[in-house]
Amino acid sequence: MKKEPSFTEGKILMPLLRFALPVLLALFLQAMYGAVDLLIIGQFGTARDVSAVSTGSQMMHTLTSIIAGLSMGTTVLLGQRIGQKRLEEAGKTVGASICMFAVLGIVVTIVMIAAAPSFAVVMQAPEEAFDLTVLYVKICSAGSLFIIAYNVLGSIFRGIGNSKLPLITVAIACVFNVIGDLIFVAVFHIGVAGAALATILAQAFSVVLSLFIIRKTELPFSFHRTYIRFDRAIIGRTLALGFPIALQDLLVNISFLVIISIVNSLGVIASAGVGVAEKLCGFIMLVPSAYMQSMSAFTAQNIGAAKPKRARKALFYSILSSLCIGVLMAWLSFFHGDWLAGIFTKDPEIILASADYLKAYSIDCILVSFLFCFVGYFNGCGNTTFVMLQGIIGAFGVRIPVSYCMSRISGVSLFRIGLATPCSTVVQILLCLGFYGYCRKSAAARQIS
Repeated sequence: MKKEPSFTEGKILMPLLRFALPVLLALFLQAMYGAVDLLIIGQFGTARDVSAVSTGSQMMHTLTSIIAGLSMGTTVLLGQRIGQKRLEEAGKTVGASICMFAVLGIVVTIVMIAAAPSFAVVMQAPEEAFDLTVLYVKICSAGSLFIIAYNVLGSIFRGIGNSKLPLITVAIACVFNVIGDLIFVAVFHIGVAGAALATILAQAFSVVLSLFIIRKTELPFSFHRTYIRFDRAIIGRTLALGFPIALQDLLVNISFLVIISIVNSLGVIASAGVGVAEKLCGFIMLVPSAYMQSMSAFTAQNIGAAKPKRARKALFYSILSSLCIGVLMAWLSFFHGDWLAGIFTKDPEIILASADYLKAYSIDCILVSFLFCFVGYFNGCGNTTFVMLQGIIGAFGVRIPVSYCMSRISGVSLFRIGLATPCSTVVQILLCLGFYGYCRKSAAARQIS
């Protein structure tokens, strides 16, 4: 068995950064993977095509977020078992997860293909882009099994402290998606269907090649084929950890879909502008997102090893380092949003709409440096129910009401609608600070008793 770098001994900052860097690069490539469709469609298509891909990709992003949330249960449980040196149980956790997600993949594929038109209606996809939106979602949904396989593979290797293999996986997918988009969209002019087809073919190839790489990789825990079975106890524990995260991700994404639905009612230019802005936000939020995933794995192993103080120190370091990048991203989003939007489209109206929306997001660039690190820390501690609750409160108690109210004000602008996101983040940070203080007091009381 290969020994992975230890999260439970020695220095904190450098091991955390070494783990977070491949996660960051993987997230960057994953964002590129999702943005390539829009980028190439924006260069070779119309506003109708851009609207269809932006709305459709948001639906697929929601699905991916749910799967990633569920797979976080595997990351946390696997990390805790490794921290506890219970290596056989770690292997059984992986086997049970494979079975659970295989069944889920089949169900998701059927549901997503059948419900694609209904989703487009709910999203208020502009009439001129409706059919193309449905087509994009149906084709991408056919590759749901590969979306799930990628996320499960990533969760397993992050749980053992290996962030390099997920990087290799998404790099493979990104390269082949770019090639596919250029062939189908730029050369053969298949448009939206070509962009979707390139996406699922790239996912399929990356998963197959990644499985081949894994077969050649030594694992730091016991694993046999007999472990691949429906173990109710392990699946129950995995779901107990992952389901609250998945539900939170679902509801948070629904809140963003509601915002997009509100924006779609303003017309195809506003729809395309926000679609471009949301793709840009996938890049802008990369660093805090990387720390969120890294903190989950780092904290899980240290909680498993009964070293909570070490996990708290890692939280402090991650917030400070994430904040430094957050300030830079805020400046770039507020003052140069038009330049960023110009990467994805040549249409001046779409660029102006996107830049207006990004100004509101610039505030959130600073705030999420705190929120995402707290979320990663609480996930690693196993407090996923709290993570779910604070996400729901932010989404339905703040983000949706504020965006709706802003859309009803005379002289509505995308900047005002976008302010709903930083307002929500402020409330969620306050909830995290309160819960963190509560956990510290409870731990101190247990030590005294």
